[in-house]
Amino acid sequence: MEIFVSALMGELISRSMSSIINKYSKPPAEAVEAGLERILLRGQVIIDEAMGRHITNHGMLGQLSMLRYAMYQGYYVFDTFRCQPYQEEQNNLAASQCGAVSKFRYAQRLCVSSSNSKRTSQGLEEALDGLRSMILDASEMVRFLTTYPRMHRQPYSMHLLLEKCMFARQRETEVVINFLLCTEIQSCTSCFDVLPIVGPDSVGKSTLVAHVCEDERVRHHFSQIVSFRHDNFIIQDIASLEGRCAPRHENKGRLLIVVDIVGDLDEDLWEIMCSICRQSTTSGSKIIITSRSDKITKLGTTHTLVLKHLSHEAFWYFFKVVTFGSTDPKMHPRLVCLAMEIAESLNDNLVDANMTASVLRASFNINFWCKVLAFRRGYIQNQLCKFGEHPHELLSENRPVYFQPMGTTTEDILVLGTNQTCSSKEEVPKIMAIDVLYGTARPQGGTFKVLAWKSLIPPYHCYIQTYEIRELQARAVKRKRPLMNGIRRV
Repeated sequence: MEIFVSALMGELISRSMSSIINKYSKPPAEAVEAGLERILLRGQVIIDEAMGRHITNHGMLGQLSMLRYAMYQGYYVFDTFRCQPYQEEQNNLAASQCGAVSKFRYAQRLCVSSSNSKRTSQGLEEALDGLRSMILDASEMVRFLTTYPRMHRQPYSMHLLLEKCMFARQRETEVVINFLLCTEIQSCTSCFDVLPIVGPDSVGKSTLVAHVCEDERVRHHFSQIVSFRHDNFIIQDIASLEGRCAPRHENKGRLLIVVDIVGDLDEDLWEIMCSICRQSTTSGSKIIITSRSDKITKLGTTHTLVLKHLSHEAFWYFFKVVTFGSTDPKMHPRLVCLAMEIAESLNDNLVDANMTASVLRASFNINFWCKVLAFRRGYIQNQLCKFGEHPHELLSENRPVYFQPMGTTTEDILVLGTNQTCSSKEEVPKIMAIDVLYGTARPQGGTFKVLAWKSLIPPYHCYIQTYEIRELQARAVKRKRPLMNGIRRV
């Protein structure tokens, strides 16, 4: 028994000493923060260099994707850590101004804040360790990186972080390009291959295909690129396609057909189009078909490319860059904290991110940013109370959404729907949605169209919404009559 107790005490003492050593041997959070910042800069250099080169090796693209994701996570943890003092300051200020808050709740808030701080510090160390090991593993990749040719692009396209380039889709781009440039026929039943691209609304399917079609390698490989949108894809388009296919067949020119499916697929039209392609196109012609529905996967002759929304960390990285632009976020730490809270309300929606960023970028005023944050919180809370869903989910299903413009209490605006169009084919509204949302434009009553966002990158989509102004009924307040000799007059 004495031996057992002695061994137990020895084990407890050993563990206690190990805990104390680990506690005091850990570097301070400030040192970890500085180390993470240096590692993030090194990772950024590698990613920027890779974005400017034609990389075709799938293994290298996969490694770059992992490094990019780790970098986004690192920046997210880094910014969260830096925002903690300001968030704690806001919590303390709110607690001091609210006399009804009990001591128990205040202590509870302190415990939660302390727990979050420890969790963030731990995340800081994990992000540093993960990025450091990945960059060490990438040393061989960096040497091979310089062997790939540089891309000839417009100056703005050389920067990953600007809003005028496609964000975080390098691997997917090369997958599509490799499919298009492959000369081996993967289908045994036809002379052309079909690549289905599936993804939710506003995930970037059309943008990805447009960038691929702009690539010099693709343009040189195909003699003609034809695009159709299925919501207006009619039998006349089939006849037009047949006319375009005939000369390509005679000249042995390859044809690339892009079909964007909106809604349900008309299988009869699809079969007619495939029949024309079999008869008229030459070997090496390809079809890309995009849709929100995974039903099109059965049409593919190769693996379906599935696009997903950006991770929350990647979305924050994108939003911070387009919001601050050329302004150094380090010069505005409080605004970074507010931007993180605003980003939480955007539900990782890139269109809304661009809209909101353009509003914030116009005024680096902390009071204005606080108003924008309060407006967005109220707007989302209102939809959740009325419909039980986030407004982005409602809009994606073309269901109505209500909002009250910032700074007004006399009217509600009903968003009746959103449609996506190309600015070159249709005149876009002059009224911007952000001007109505944030109270800088006050259109007359009735129904009108607004421009939600105009994309600055191919295919230059315009997102147009239909608004309807509804005046709020003024509530009649019954005033109490003054007392006369203790008797109220009626």
